[in-house]
Amino acid sequence: MFRSDSAGNWFWHSLAFLAASIVVFPILIILMQWGTIGSGEQQIWQHLFDTKLDRLALNTLLLIIGVGAGVLILGVSLAWLTTICDFPGRRFFEWALMLPLAIPGYVMAFVFLGIMNYAGPIQTTLRSSLGDDVWFPDVQGPLGVILILSLVLYPYVYMLSRSAFLNQGRKMMDAGRLLGLGKFQAFFRLAIPVARPAIVAGLALALMETLADFGAVSVFNYDTFTTAIYSAWYGLFNLTVAAQLASLLLLFVGVTLVLEKQSRDRARYVQEGGGSTAQYQLQGTTAVLATVCCSLVLLLAFLIPSFQLIVWMLEAGFGELDDRYLGFLGHTLSLGLMAGALAVLVSLILAFVKRLPAGQHLRRWTRLSIHLATLGYALPGSVLAVGIMLGFTFVDRTLGTLLVSSVLSLVVAYCCRFLAVAYAPVETGLGQVRPSIIDAGRSLGAGPGRLLLTVIVPLLRPGLITAFTIVLVDVMKEMPATLIMRPFGWDTLAVRIYTMTAEGQWERAALPAVTLIIIGLVPVYILIRSARPTDR
Repeated sequence: MFRSDSAGNWFWHSLAFLAASIVVFPILIILMQWGTIGSGEQQIWQHLFDTKLDRLALNTLLLIIGVGAGVLILGVSLAWLTTICDFPGRRFFEWALMLPLAIPGYVMAFVFLGIMNYAGPIQTTLRSSLGDDVWFPDVQGPLGVILILSLVLYPYVYMLSRSAFLNQGRKMMDAGRLLGLGKFQAFFRLAIPVARPAIVAGLALALMETLADFGAVSVFNYDTFTTAIYSAWYGLFNLTVAAQLASLLLLFVGVTLVLEKQSRDRARYVQEGGGSTAQYQLQGTTAVLATVCCSLVLLLAFLIPSFQLIVWMLEAGFGELDDRYLGFLGHTLSLGLMAGALAVLVSLILAFVKRLPAGQHLRRWTRLSIHLATLGYALPGSVLAVGIMLGFTFVDRTLGTLLVSSVLSLVVAYCCRFLAVAYAPVETGLGQVRPSIIDAGRSLGAGPGRLLLTVIVPLLRPGLITAFTIVLVDVMKEMPATLIMRPFGWDTLAVRIYTMTAEGQWERAALPAVTLIIIGLVPVYILIRSARPTDR
C-alpha cells in the first residue's frame, strides 16, 4: 500500500510493539509467580493436591472433550444439511441456527437448571402425574454442563463449516458420486477433509470459550480451573496461587492452539470456486427428519430459553426495573463503549502499521507484534484479570497510584481480551482499500497520521462500526474479568445475573438476562447479513 520508506514510520511501528507488550505483560506476570512461592502458598498447594487438583484437571479435560465432540456433531451436521441438502424450512434454518450465539452460556445454564431441577416445571409435572417416586436423572452432572455449552457454542463450527461447504459447491460431490461413492462416503471422504481447516478453526474458537467459561460451570457447581482461580482469590485471599492456577489453565489453551495450528498446517487440500450450490432434494421421511433435527436444536438452544426467561420476567413483574437496574445497565454500557472504542483504535493502528514501509527485520518484528497483540482472545478472562491485577498492583506500589480494581484496569483487560475480534473486520476492510487512493494522498504531501485520519478512517467506517459493535456486545456479556476486577459499586448486568443465580433467584435474574440476549442479537444480525451474499 505504501511504496517508500520513512523514518517517521518508526513511531507507528513502536505503537504495534506497545500493543503487543500490553497483551504479553499479564502472561509474563503470571508465569513469574512460580518464583514467589512462600510458606502460605505451599500450604494452599498442599491442600489443593490433597483435595481437588486432580479433579480440576479431570473436569477441565472432560469438558473440553465433551464440548468438542458436541459442537463438532451439531455444527458440521447442521452446516451440511442447510448447505447441500434441500428440505422444508431450510431457508429459515440456515440463519436461525446462528441465533444461539446471542445467549451467554451462564444464562443458558441457569435457565436449564430452573426448568430441569426438582422444583422446576418438568419434574413437578412428572411427580403430579406419575407419583413422587418417579426417577429423574441428575441434571447437575457433567453431562448437563457439556450439553449446555455445546448448544451455546456450536454456531462457531456451524458458521465456518457452512462457509467451507458453500465454497465447495456440488461439483466435487458429483465427481465423487461418479467415482462410485455414496452420499455418506462422499461426505466423509471428500467434503469433511477439504473443509477441515475451517472446521478446526471453529472448534478452536468453541474450545477457547469453553476454557474461559466461568458462569455456566459455577451455576452447575462444576469445578474447573476458572472456578478455582476465583476461589483462590476470593476464598483463600491469595493472588499468587490464583496466578499459578491461571498458568495451568494456560497450558490447556496452549495445547489447543498448537493442535489447531498443526491441523491447519497439515491441510494441503485445494478447492476451486464452488460453482453451483444446488441442493440434494431430500424426500419423504428423510426430509421430515432433517426439519425435525434442525427444529429441535433451535428449540433447545434458543426458543425455550428465551420463552422461559420472558415468563420469569413477567412473573417477577417490573419491580426489578428500578434505579439499581438502570445503574447496572449504565455501568455495562459505559464499560462496553470505552473498551469498544479503545479496541477499535488499537486495531486500526495495528492494521495501518502492517502496511507501512519498513525494512525486512523491522517488518518481521512488526508482524510478530501484531500476532501477539491479537492473541488475547485465546486467553480466558480470568487469566487476563489475574495478570493485569498483579501488574497494576506492582505499579501502584512503585508509583503510589491507584490502578487496581479501577475502571482503567478493567477496560485494559477487555481490550486485551477482545482486540482480535475488532482487528479482523478492520484488517479485512483495509485490505480492500486500493493502493492508488493512498498513493494519491501521499503525493499531496500527507504523512501517515494525516492519511489515517482523512483518507483511511472514512473509507473504513463500515468495518469500524462492525468491529465496535461486536466488541461492545462481547464486553457486555463478559463475566469472569468483570466479576474479579470490577471497582466497588460497578456491578454490571452479568454480575447481577451471577449474584441472583447464586442465590437461586431465577426470576430476578431474568430481566438482565433478556436484556443481554436482545443486545447479543445485534452482532448475530451482522453475521447473518454478511453471510447472505456468499449464500446465493
